[in-house]
Amino acid sequence: MRSRRYRRPVKTALQSAGLGCALAIGLTGCRHKPVLPPRPAVIQPVAVLRSPEPDPPPMIPPVQVDLPPVPMASGATPRRERRRRVPAQSAATSSASPAAPDTATPAPPEADPIGSLSLGGEASPRAQQEATEMIASIEQRLSALPNGKARQERAQVSRIRNFRRQAQEALNTGDVEGAKTLATKARLLLDDLEK
Repeated sequence: MRSRRYRRPVKTALQSAGLGCALAIGLTGCRHKPVLPPRPAVIQPVAVLRSPEPDPPPMIPPVQVDLPPVPMASGATPRRERRRRVPAQSAATSSASPAAPDTATPAPPEADPIGSLSLGGEASPRAQQEATEMIASIEQRLSALPNGKARQERAQVSRIRNFRRQAQEALNTGDVEGAKTLATKARLLLDDLEK
């Protein structure tokens, strides 16, 4: 009985070893490479077949449709083109010359229904002084801020300085109202910062 027990593992081991050798030899393959027969040389050119081009599609004649006239609002008038204004100097020189015929005088300019914007004319010295004082007070208050507060609120301080710089530029160009508006914005931001 003992011999049967030992035969089985030996037999299995021999079978495994034989199978392993067969796989190893089978996987390595043959040393000789198969030789393929040479391909025959193409001696004659091969004709390329082309498909015939399709006929162009027939043209469809356009259909004539009678459309109703374009509706217009009652009382509406079509837009008129504006005439170019002649500069005052050239108009004066052309009318002064006797050779120029006096055909048609230009129509007076139409009144703008909205109104016209202006820079406000000359700014009063008092308004300029107020704007200058506001800008100076903002600069003094900014320099009086504690360093720790200025570092913590760096973005806010940058906005204030930007508004102050724009206000100074507006004042230098003569826009006193714009300078006062920008200085007021900077002052309000500074008030929020100091709270």
